Amino acid sequence: MTNNDIFQRLNTAFSFSRGDLVNIFALADFSATEEQVVAWLKQEDDGEFVEFSDSELATFLNGFINLKRGKRDGDQPKPEAHINNNMVLQKLRIALNLKSEDILDVFELENVHFSKHEVSAFFRKPNNKHYRECTDKTLSHFFQGIQSQLGLNEIDLD
Repeated sequence: MTNNDIFQRLNTAFSFSRGDLVNIFALADFSATEEQVVAWLKQEDDGEFVEFSDSELATFLNGFINLKRGKRDGDQPKPEAHINNNMVLQKLRIALNLKSEDILDVFELENVHFSKHEVSAFFRKPNNKHYRECTDKTLSHFFQGIQSQLGLNEIDLD
């Protein structure tokens, strides 16, 4: 899954307006324009498509955390230069204030079954022997589950 796919899925799941997306970037002290946002949301075969970098995705996710949890005092975290699916899942977990049981519930909505230990393995450091890579398919199921849960109003996102 590309960074643009992840950005598009977040936009779809949370029904953000273009202005919302610009404001989320601003919460992470990043100046994005509506034109940039529109280009990031284009399909890859569109001539106006612009690739969304790891750093830009990390910045957006940091802004999303600030939107949902409030901005920390002091300096804002620096966006990671490289981001993977595990880091995306971790940032979404923080932003949405999800516990292990909540994450299991999200996956259950998509008939994907993990144990608590398997879910916790996604959040371990890569050099930990219990670390488990979050695949594109797993992240896709998570987005679908979040979207289903939002439709069911079972999660408080404010």
